[in-house]
Amino acid sequence: MEPRQEMEKESTCVVMKPGTEIKPPVEVDIGLTQAEEPDETKNTEPQMGLVIEPPQCQFAQQPEERKEAGNIESGVEPPDRIRPIYSGKFFDRTPCWPSAGKVIPVGYRVASCVTEKLPRLITPPASKKYFNFRYPPAGVERVFYGRANDPQIAPYLTHGIRSKISIPANTLINPQPITTFQQKIKDKKESIYLSNRRAPLGKSHDQAPGLPKGMDTINTTFGTAIIREYSAKDVVNPPKSYEEVFKEGNEGHDLYVVSHNDYYAGEAKNRKYNPSSFHRFNVYGVPTPHFNDGRAMAKSLYWLHELQMKRGAKFVSKRADDFKEKFQHKLGRVLDPIAETMNVPPDYTFGACLRPEEYGVGDLIHNRLPGEYLRGKDRQRALIAAVRHHLKKVNYQKFDTLLAAFRHYDKKGDGMIDKAELQEACDQANLSLDDKLLDQLFDYCDVDNDGFINYLEFANFLNWKDKMLLKEYEERVIIKGRKPDCVNPTEANVEEPEPALLIKPEDIVLKEPGSTEKTLRTLLRPSDKVSNYYKTTSSEINAVVGAVPATCYPICGVPTIRSDIPAPRIRRISDRSNYGEEGGAYSLLYPTVFAQKGVFERDFFKTRSKEEIAEILCNIGVKLSDEEFENVWNLASKKHHRGEVCVENIRNVLDELRHADRIKCKTPM
Repeated sequence: MEPRQEMEKESTCVVMKPGTEIKPPVEVDIGLTQAEEPDETKNTEPQMGLVIEPPQCQFAQQPEERKEAGNIESGVEPPDRIRPIYSGKFFDRTPCWPSAGKVIPVGYRVASCVTEKLPRLITPPASKKYFNFRYPPAGVERVFYGRANDPQIAPYLTHGIRSKISIPANTLINPQPITTFQQKIKDKKESIYLSNRRAPLGKSHDQAPGLPKGMDTINTTFGTAIIREYSAKDVVNPPKSYEEVFKEGNEGHDLYVVSHNDYYAGEAKNRKYNPSSFHRFNVYGVPTPHFNDGRAMAKSLYWLHELQMKRGAKFVSKRADDFKEKFQHKLGRVLDPIAETMNVPPDYTFGACLRPEEYGVGDLIHNRLPGEYLRGKDRQRALIAAVRHHLKKVNYQKFDTLLAAFRHYDKKGDGMIDKAELQEACDQANLSLDDKLLDQLFDYCDVDNDGFINYLEFANFLNWKDKMLLKEYEERVIIKGRKPDCVNPTEANVEEPEPALLIKPEDIVLKEPGSTEKTLRTLLRPSDKVSNYYKTTSSEINAVVGAVPATCYPICGVPTIRSDIPAPRIRRISDRSNYGEEGGAYSLLYPTVFAQKGVFERDFFKTRSKEEIAEILCNIGVKLSDEEFENVWNLASKKHHRGEVCVENIRNVLDELRHADRIKCKTPM
């Protein structure tokens, strides 16, 4: 066991074949840790079939190998370094035998591939402007690649004419005071003007030079004195009666008619015809034909020969006319190609006639009975609404409170309104209703169907109760019951009913929560209640109110335009994906000037020779001398790291030179 333990500790061993000739030992790296070198006196001679140490000369070359391995890139092992197949606790007793298979040298590892290499590669300027146009950085303006290299002209341009600084407003409103000497100089300059000598600024005009000598300018007056007979008040509103003013106005009217033809508005002219044979309302002459549809105006817009050609007969081919009538659409007529084969009357209708239902959707929702259907009663409901609106307006304009309006309707004073009292109130409001419409109005207002309209029904259906609020004394009003009829003595002996309140406590509600104003509660008709057991078509088609809209649904799948991934440099024929670099509808509708001439982007960025560039510039009309062309070529070749020149570089260099000349001309000498 001792020799085996010593062999496991060694990292490098030499196996010698038995024989008379000793060959150089074979070194095998088993991947174990290096142990300390043993003494040379232990094993001076190799033993047959045993593992021994290599001589000292084998390790003398290791520093040179390490130096050579240092020249290899970090993270990559040298190709001549081959690791054994077996390493660890197992020991290869026949390392010199060839192994099956092929051992591939270890190359790049995952750590070297994942590690970022700095500095990064620099994108060429010619490609960077296309990338910045398609994917601009955050917070940077998207610049079209065609003008990416254009010089920045906008920051240096100034439009318009530079305005001169005028006098500020504070100096004009409150000028600085001038000295006495400056004021005298100013007066001397203005004294040459005639207007200044006649009427100087700040002084009244002196008219004495134009007046006769010796005239008293203070006490002398000119003109005629005005006699004040009447004041303006008496002229506008004279203190006379209407008869006196009318009589004075008619005095002399006949003379004005003769002298000035001054007629009143609407006054007929007296032509002094014979009254026995002439009446002023007689009409003479032939009436002029007039049409309100404008046919005379339409006729006047055509020339005479156009009207005659329009009225004349038009000759057309019968075959063409039959074809148009059979196969072409006509305004106001249904296209029927087989009309000539159908031997039926013109007004014949095919199919079964579907009669409309007696009820509508509203009748189903409100669960109305067959006698209460509202379908087909639109005119009746409109008439009732118009009558109610008229009665509401009359009650609101004539009465201050609901109680006063109700007492006006309640002629008998029994606290109820019957049909006769409603008819009388409608007659007083200038509403002439027939019996049928009156019955419909009364049935509409009589919610409890007791044959009378009480105070609550009157306030809800014949008044605007929200505008005519309830007052305090109306709550305490008590009206006596129906008076006994004296015609029937049997009813006269009946005791009078107890007084009844027109307004019950539960019928009084607040107008708004938290307010002190009170009004009557809103009365609902039995047909106004909506049934809770119904379904609509929208609820069956998943049109639920308040559900998540379709815009919030998660989007699945691959987008049509794959702008999320970069476009490959070399595309396969089977690759039909749109990476965002293809033209859209805008590029098809509004192509560029170069695309219309058959010139595309690849033509601009294709590397060309100096002779080809010179020929292109000559063909497009750009004339440059040899020196200028050589200068442009040198500037363009410096824009590429390999000195390649394309048409786009030449264009950019020419634009930069033109801009530099323009700025040079603008700068002052």
